[in-house]
Amino acid sequence: MDAAINDPDLWLPGFPWPAEDGHKHDRGRLYVVSGGISATGAARMAARAGLRVGAGLVTVLSPPSALAVNASQLEAVMVRAFDGPDALARSAELATAVVIGPAAGVGEGTQLNVLALARTDATLVLDADALTSFRHDSVRLFGALSGKAVMTPHEGEFERLFPGLLKSDGRLGAARRAAAAAHAVVLLKGPETVIAHPDGRATLNRHASPFLATAGSGDVLAGLIGGLIAQGMDPFDGAAAAAWLHGEAARRFGPGLIAEDLPDLIPRVLQDLYDRSGTVATPSR
Repeated sequence: MDAAINDPDLWLPGFPWPAEDGHKHDRGRLYVVSGGISATGAARMAARAGLRVGAGLVTVLSPPSALAVNASQLEAVMVRAFDGPDALARSAELATAVVIGPAAGVGEGTQLNVLALARTDATLVLDADALTSFRHDSVRLFGALSGKAVMTPHEGEFERLFPGLLKSDGRLGAARRAAAAAHAVVLLKGPETVIAHPDGRATLNRHASPFLATAGSGDVLAGLIGGLIAQGMDPFDGAAAAAWLHGEAARRFGPGLIAEDLPDLIPRVLQDLYDRSGTVATPSR
């Protein structure tokens, strides 16, 4: 099966523009899990990206120790404390999508948080530490996902969960096999990002920029994916759309890009897509 080249024509017809008679609750609820007190910025960047891409309500779920730090840095994004996996799952009961992994910490605590969230109805976006935490117990993770997740590894994280696949199958083949094994969409990051569906479909994203090689850019990508899924976009299409938006924002900025720049570049990219889609603009509510 050939892989498609990522382009808005693939997913723009299903892009979740707000309805004329809609309101914020129609645009989905995105939750992002924060790390501890010294590791909070990644979650905030992911949350801001999700808000910028259109999620109606975005909440950072924070360990109590980090609550004051997160609350002091956020405005339109809400903050809620949780203490332990069961409390995390209860806090996320209303979520449409949850991002977990950016600076979450590697270890049993993150494992248990992921497994608790997998019992909710939310679609999970698993990044960074949420993946590495299962490097010795990947079968447990895959068994919990039940087809409602997007995994966003770079090659190092991919190798920890799927040892040997990259060497034996190459990036495209490895991503396809991984998606089938994990029962999840797999977005394998790189200069040519591969987005693979468990059923074998795949899209290659070449619309990127070398200036994305900067700390935190992957956290923003996870937030964009979560924000689109929260609005009802199919996880596979949402991952492809987010990868394209992420790359387009970086291409427009060019040299000097840092991850904090990316969320605020998204509105101009969205405006051009909005015009391209032929959607009639409606007054803000």
